[in-house]
Amino acid sequence: MRMLAGISAALALLLVIYAFEFPPVDSVQRGYRGLAMEENSNPRVDRAKVRANQLPEPAPATDPAGQKASQVYTNLKVLGDMDANEFLRLMTDMTTWVSPDQGCAYCHDENDLAADRPYTKIVSRRMLEMVRYINGSWKTHVADTGVTCWACHRGQPVPASVWYFDAPRTAQGQAGNRAGQNVASAAGGITALPVDPFTPFIKDGKDIRVLSGTALPAGNRASIKQTEWTYSLMMHISKGLGVNCTYCHNSRSFFDWDQSTPQRTTAWYGIRMTRDINTQFLEPLTPQFPANRLGPTGDVAKVNCATCHEGVYKPLYGASMIKDYPILVGPAPARTASAAPAAK
Repeated sequence: MRMLAGISAALALLLVIYAFEFPPVDSVQRGYRGLAMEENSNPRVDRAKVRANQLPEPAPATDPAGQKASQVYTNLKVLGDMDANEFLRLMTDMTTWVSPDQGCAYCHDENDLAADRPYTKIVSRRMLEMVRYINGSWKTHVADTGVTCWACHRGQPVPASVWYFDAPRTAQGQAGNRAGQNVASAAGGITALPVDPFTPFIKDGKDIRVLSGTALPAGNRASIKQTEWTYSLMMHISKGLGVNCTYCHNSRSFFDWDQSTPQRTTAWYGIRMTRDINTQFLEPLTPQFPANRLGPTGDVAKVNCATCHEGVYKPLYGASMIKDYPILVGPAPARTASAAPAAK
């Protein structure tokens, strides 16, 4: 019995140790006093995040070739108007961003660089179009900082933080269907909240707001179940950006836009940008990928907030990613249903 008691005490101590943040903890006030609008951070964790969020040095600048890339190379469908030497410089940096170990052969047939093989050549071309689209059409979220391949890939062929459709989960015996939750979920902050908040909100565009505008149901059925899905998404955003709820919301009135911080507007555009990327660029590429690159239900990897942010409030702490690559800022398209909504 004494041994059992000792083991129980040790386990309880471990739980206390790992459940709380080791001091010291810094606190920054982001709103009026008395509203608990504070951001808490640990300097030790912050230092590790800074080391992990560095922008690689660009390839050295080159003298202009005086010829367009399309005049020197064949089968260029996206960057043909670039100077030929600048094109090679960008290709060098893309190798650093996406496949530093695999090299050029990750996206090119080394015996025929112009060929549309392997499949990664087709995918990377579409990703270049996506990067230019984001930088040209979603300034409401990325501003003039912009994005490059490095924003998501960080030197890996597959970004570290992507998501797939969740395979259906059923419990044994009388427990029945888990209803998409009630298991420890990384997306929901290791809670029993719904395990896949991304499909309804970041793919399907369901309404994230759960507060009813009337005393009685009148077209807006806001249930506890719906609230749990929203909480799961908010947990993901909080973890993905490394911030508290009060980074975007006023704790006095979480739903009220007039009392929220400016970051809430930026996040509003970010959610819609992510949805746009998944539906317009990534999902249509599904047939190009081999089976081993697809998820358990056969879907392609998709992005969420953590894909670019990687635990910090601004990707790479706001370092400008496109100042050396103006070609990666595409023209803003005409207003369409899928184009970025204009700032209000």
